[in-house]
Amino acid sequence: MTQEPTPQQATPCIAVCFIDPKSKLCLGCGRTLPEIARWHAMDNAERLAVMATLHQRMQDAGLPIPAPPAERQARS
Repeated sequence: MTQEPTPQQATPCIAVCFIDPKSKLCLGCGRTLPEIARWHAMDNAERLAVMATLHQRMQDAGLPIPAPPAERQARS
């Protein structure tokens, strides 16, 4: 059974924090600056709802999709 992430675990941040000037999305996680700023105040459901949109919004903006954490660790 898969456990729902706790608020501390529910983050798409990969510490690659650069905002794309055209799309206004973070190149590392796909969040907007307002989402990043509010992240600590969001409840877990809000965070998960935002996280569910990140892959598609990055794809729609024509931005590269960051590798999942397991793939990044394997490359190191």
